Amino acid sequence: MPPTRFKPGPTSSAEAITIAADPRRELLDRILASSVFTKSERLSSLLKYICDRTFAGRAKELNEQAIGEAVFDRRLDYDSSIDGIVRTQASRLRKRLDLYFIGEGADEPIRIVIPRGGYTPLFESRASVAIPLATSGSGVTAEAVSSNEPRIGRASRSLAAVVGWALVAILGIGVLTMLVHDRGVLANGAPNSVPAHSFPIPIFSTGEPTLIVPSDTGLVISEASMNRDVGLAEYLKGDYLELSSKTPTAHEKLASEMGRRRYTSIVDLEVVRSLSVIAQSEKSKFGVRYARDVRPNDLKQGNVILLGAAEGNPWVELFERNMNFVISKNWKNGVFTVFNRSPQGNESRQWDSSYEDSQHRVYGVVAYLPNLGGDRNALILEGTSMAGTECAWDFVSDDTQLLPFLERIRRPNGTIPHFELLLETNNLSGSAVKGNVLGWRVRR
Repeated sequence: MPPTRFKPGPTSSAEAITIAADPRRELLDRILASSVFTKSERLSSLLKYICDRTFAGRAKELNEQAIGEAVFDRRLDYDSSIDGIVRTQASRLRKRLDLYFIGEGADEPIRIVIPRGGYTPLFESRASVAIPLATSGSGVTAEAVSSNEPRIGRASRSLAAVVGWALVAILGIGVLTMLVHDRGVLANGAPNSVPAHSFPIPIFSTGEPTLIVPSDTGLVISEASMNRDVGLAEYLKGDYLELSSKTPTAHEKLASEMGRRRYTSIVDLEVVRSLSVIAQSEKSKFGVRYARDVRPNDLKQGNVILLGAAEGNPWVELFERNMNFVISKNWKNGVFTVFNRSPQGNESRQWDSSYEDSQHRVYGVVAYLPNLGGDRNALILEGTSMAGTECAWDFVSDDTQLLPFLERIRRPNGTIPHFELLLETNNLSGSAVKGNVLGWRVRR
């Protein structure tokens, strides 16, 4: 990370004592020393900068332009409407703060909140302010996702677990419907649309269509109830939704009902929203289509982005035959496995992710491949959980992670080859912390 331009000024002894006794500053120090922040220098610098300015009574100076110059080493005249690094990192900072206060900082008497639309931190007493751990801007909670997500592999043993997973998904498709319905408004530059800089992976092209396909959470609920995968062929026929007897169990009824509805995960919704903004900035045509409405020819024409592993997005199955890192789910024991078809060096043959893992390890895969027609591109972002998919998206949407990797694999002529990338991260209450690269493959 480039050196920052701001430096704390000298303080008198009296001022030093006042600062040391400030519970807000003590809270900041604990947050920066936590495992959630120690591995993220950029977010730590951003948090420290906005807090220091606030402590000094200079909160009015906290605007996007000033932060970009001071924290992210942008030029004095840089165009913040094109370079959205401050907005992107502020969004990540809000998520990281949520992780801290859900985990290590669960007992903190004060909470730091950065309201959306601004950069001035608020210090709220948790004794007098109800912290919305069970709600978010989208209405779905990280806590609820986390409490049910790892148990989905054993959901057939508990109707309550399947119901909980369903509740996590219910709001999702409503938001997705609004997104698709309002896509024309977004493309016309509505106030909610935020310009983004060029996306380094060539998946959007001016005038060319890109199809975005989020995962089918209703399918996952059905699979959990049946304790087995539903392959692409069965998914398209819909036979798995039919009740097998005249007296179906409560599980079977729920699986059939939920499987027929159009639900998706909140992580996929956030990714779709971000991708729609990127598509606008690239002047690219894009469409969002539910997985059940896609047909093979759709993946042969134009670029495509698939979100989620094959358990929730069966279309990934068509690409797995040519992939090295392949995700599989054992529904009986609730373990996700990433298989490494051709290990290199000291790589493992497989990586397992289970609820019983005390480190809550999850895995994400980024695969940039040819589309089924071979003349356009496909980008797959999948994971062994929603946190794993989020980790994959975090990698490709963070220039500090993606650009060095792309420079490493770039061809001599400057183009980006097709590649696969495996990431490991930790699932903290349904969200991913920064991932570590375990391996990659490049198609020359």
